[in-house]
Amino acid sequence: MKQYNVGIVGATGMVGQRFAILLENHPWFRVTALAASSRSKGKTYREAVGSRWAMPTPMPEKMADMVIYDATGDIDEIVKQVDFVFCAVDMPKDEIKKLEEAYAKKECPVVSNNSAHRFTPDVPMVIPEINADHIQVINDQRKRLGTKRGFVAVKSNCSLQSYVPAIHPLMDLGVTKVLCCTYQAISGAGKTFETWPEMVDNVIPYIGGEEEKSEKEPLKIWGKIENGEIKPASAPLFTAQCIRVPVSDGHTAAVYASFDKKIPMEEIIKRWETYKGRAQELELPSAPKQFLHYFTEDNRPQIKSERNLENGMAVSIGRLRPDSIFDIKFVCMSHNTLRGAAGGAVLLAELLCAENYI
Repeated sequence: MKQYNVGIVGATGMVGQRFAILLENHPWFRVTALAASSRSKGKTYREAVGSRWAMPTPMPEKMADMVIYDATGDIDEIVKQVDFVFCAVDMPKDEIKKLEEAYAKKECPVVSNNSAHRFTPDVPMVIPEINADHIQVINDQRKRLGTKRGFVAVKSNCSLQSYVPAIHPLMDLGVTKVLCCTYQAISGAGKTFETWPEMVDNVIPYIGGEEEKSEKEPLKIWGKIENGEIKPASAPLFTAQCIRVPVSDGHTAAVYASFDKKIPMEEIIKRWETYKGRAQELELPSAPKQFLHYFTEDNRPQIKSERNLENGMAVSIGRLRPDSIFDIKFVCMSHNTLRGAAGGAVLLAELLCAENYI
């Protein structure tokens, strides 16, 4: 595979920092540009981040002295230095949409961690193991944008990354409705316990906008491309509750599901354990060897023992059993800033490169 020069737009935030760590020794991608808000312009990465470095490992030395560009004001300079950019900016959604399309119209592909374009009909929202074929809509998006190379592709919300992969291998069995309660780590809000002491010994039963995303985004992931747009699926019915819990990293979900007919538990577990997606077929560098791991112990999966499974890119499932109202219930968990954020975006970029969209 060829080497790609990449930029991180929004490099100083928590997800941007995670991108830096993941890309430090990536076999395909080399970071050649870092960008953030105008406040950071002209500073080195080390100076711009300062005491806000939140990763468990040190800032990559080869990036620490790179000078930060203005993400909005220096687009022309940035696109000269990169083959594509990762985007993880903290801005109002309308501004993010304009920014990402501005890069795309400069013929610079954008792989975004942001939510702004997730419901733009010709922007693919991809979990590479599930709906890799949705990247084909990029051809139609390019027509709309008037570009040859440029486009925007996004990853889905971090809270979906545990339960949607668990439900997906069962979809052809006739899943009719799903109830999901997520218990989400504070890093999903860009926080640590040092910066959010109110979360210690606390639970907050509301995360703004999260329940709407959790109910709508799966249907776009399971949708079909029609007339140059992704048409969301109409089933299964989804309802969700999303709760912030005092955990540093890792989102857990309690899931209930019903089917058209009774499904043996053994069949469900077999499907989980043997499932492979396009990311595994292509042997992408960031793809887990086994996407879904099922644990038979009653007290698994747990955050501390499972969140870093397969470099934080696997999904852990357990406690499958019959339910008295729905047909089944189970628990699942994934690392929200690896599989759910920067890692998922890096995997998406690998897919786009392997399939010749970048």
